Amino acid sequence: MMNTIVADTGTVRMPITLTTLDAFREWIHSDGVAEDTRACFLDGEVWIDMSTEQLFSHNQVKKALTITLGGLAQSQGTGRYMPDGILYSNATANLGAKPDGAYFSFDSVRSERVTFIGGAKEGVVELEGSLDIVIEVVSNSSVKKDTKKQPKLYFRAGVIEYWLIDARREPLSFQILQRGANKFQSAPERDGWLKSNVFGLEFRLVCQLDPVGQPEFVLESREG
Repeated sequence: MMNTIVADTGTVRMPITLTTLDAFREWIHSDGVAEDTRACFLDGEVWIDMSTEQLFSHNQVKKALTITLGGLAQSQGTGRYMPDGILYSNATANLGAKPDGAYFSFDSVRSERVTFIGGAKEGVVELEGSLDIVIEVVSNSSVKKDTKKQPKLYFRAGVIEYWLIDARREPLSFQILQRGANKFQSAPERDGWLKSNVFGLEFRLVCQLDPVGQPEFVLESREG
């Protein structure tokens, strides 16, 4: 049997027996599910975002992250930055998610902290293990997921840093959360700058206005 969920982009058909991580992974990779379906498996709970993505407070924040972190990953030659869309899973945390951004070092791949999962037909369709950085950009429909549920699961999954951004209103909120003894702890802040131990740099997310008065986000970096 199937449950049918009508989303903004059409119809999502989800098995009512979707109660395990393996079942979720099989479903999300199936031909009947669109690649851009925003769904995740959070310790036994299936979450599907059926809201319309906001241009400035969500889409353009992700663009700023990709420009800076993608460029740094390439110039440093130490890892890869992943924009949103790729499935990330961890069996220990009982987690299957599509974060808004992620980074893994080549050392994590060599040590098998992160492994590539191939698709049934071709290519790599999933990352499994413990990522170095996971990033979530809060939307109106994801507040509880991003701020309450996923931090605990990402910590259990062995993620080194969890970056949490809320740009829905001013002043925007930008946090780099790092591993503590039992949970993520906020990185120290200096005039808006936050230290990432993974990159060995300080970062600051700023909002400017473009020539037509709309917000434009820039992720700045510096030696710290």
